[in-house]
Amino acid sequence: MQPQPVSARAPAAHTAEFLRVKALAERGVANAQHSLGFMYVNGQGVAQNYEMAVAWYRMAATAGLEQAQYNLGVMYQKGQGVGQDYQQAVYWYQRAAEQGYAAAQYNLGWLFAKGQGVAQDVHRAMYWFSQAAEQGDPGAQNNLGMMYESGKGVPQDFRQAIVWYRRAAEQGYARAQFNLGLRYANGQGVQHDPVQALSWFRKAAEQGHAPAQFNLALRYENGQDVAADSQKAVGWYRRAAEQGHASSQFNLGLIYDNGQGVVRDEAQALGWFRKAAGQGHAGAQDNIGLRHEFGQGVDQDYALAAEWYRKAALQGFASAQYHLAQLVDGGYGIEADPAQAVEWYRKAAEQGHLRAQFDLALRFESGIGVAQDYAAAMAWYLRAAEQDYVAAQYKVGVMFDEGDLVADAGQAYGWYLKAADRGHAQAQFALALRHDCGQGVPRDYQAALFWYESAARQGHARAQFNLGLMYLSGQGAAPDALTAALWLQRAAQAGVEAACRYARQAAARMDAAQRAQFERLSEEQRAA
Repeated sequence: MQPQPVSARAPAAHTAEFLRVKALAERGVANAQHSLGFMYVNGQGVAQNYEMAVAWYRMAATAGLEQAQYNLGVMYQKGQGVGQDYQQAVYWYQRAAEQGYAAAQYNLGWLFAKGQGVAQDVHRAMYWFSQAAEQGDPGAQNNLGMMYESGKGVPQDFRQAIVWYRRAAEQGYARAQFNLGLRYANGQGVQHDPVQALSWFRKAAEQGHAPAQFNLALRYENGQDVAADSQKAVGWYRRAAEQGHASSQFNLGLIYDNGQGVVRDEAQALGWFRKAAGQGHAGAQDNIGLRHEFGQGVDQDYALAAEWYRKAALQGFASAQYHLAQLVDGGYGIEADPAQAVEWYRKAAEQGHLRAQFDLALRFESGIGVAQDYAAAMAWYLRAAEQDYVAAQYKVGVMFDEGDLVADAGQAYGWYLKAADRGHAQAQFALALRHDCGQGVPRDYQAALFWYESAARQGHARAQFNLGLMYLSGQGAAPDALTAALWLQRAAQAGVEAACRYARQAAARMDAAQRAQFERLSEEQRAA
């Protein structure tokens, strides 16, 4: 709704002015009746009284005064001084609109657009917005731009959208300035121009338009089309956050949590997260859930964590769906329910959450919470594996290796190699075994040695054992009793029983210098 201008008269003159206007109104002067209603609405010269305002507006409106008809429509729309009644609002707006009153045309357009008090009709909305826009109403011009942009009520036409956005923006209408900035940023209906985009965003932001402030903050944070400036980012986020812009509150929380451009302040971070979460921001709700789950800045409370996760999960936030699935799966703060956990894993997985896809595949493979289904397990493993989720790449290799669906040594090797190249120890060990034994590939001791060592350095006990044996026997490298003894000792400490016997064999082959070096390196290993 378009706001009415506030009276410029000084408060000291209100009482006398009220009496003068009242005398004229009681004599039936429509303009005075309207003014008297306005004074009752704003408490000018008299105590604020919406019921009296409605009564005087009605007299003037019935006499045909378009401003009074408009204001009476506003009172019905807001439910001030009368019960809220959209049909009456439509009636009075229509009477004013038909007399060419732009603000009434604008509001009538909104009621048709929303279907309030009248059947929803985007074409009628378009008509009334057009009437107001042609008279220069910036809100209507902006709305016309939005309708051309979305193709509601008219064929989609980005160029026409730009025309109307520009007409409103050049009048200083912040929403249109923001929308025009977006079009320059995206190159829709106009040539992509980041300088123009930034200029319009700034104009809207400086008028207090929170989405523009948020957009400007993002650009300063990420160095998009401007030099990165964390202080300016924080400043714009704060201005939007203090207006209640939930995404700005969330991002400000992240900045304080990470100490990015500000002194790290967990309490400030939590405060902003809570504000955003209270407005239904799913990312903030998930964040607060994590804090309660792990006791970060708050008391650890699994039940509260589950509550916050559920709020975000029900909005379709994949991360929260996954976190809730884990709590339900383990019975943390909520009754364990494997079948329900599977459903939350599925919801997150279907949105592309990689860990959820992997865990869902595990459930299908094991038959926990769902009927065992190797085909479904493979399908979900593959979806995650094809997005470079390394644990899933290894599992795909295992399934091809073990022939749960179909045995394919070549496919198994290819997936093991993908996982191994990204540092997966079990995949590295699997490759080493193949090259060591000539399983599906030519025997290649040097390749086996390389992959055993890659896995062994990550603490894989059997790889440490096999690597020690290779150095002991001289397979893939020259015999090296010292190196063999060190790896076998690590394997023995990890619980590989046979490693002790072979470690003694390696020790027996060392000379005095090697034994001294072995003792020193062993001591360093134990100290580490």
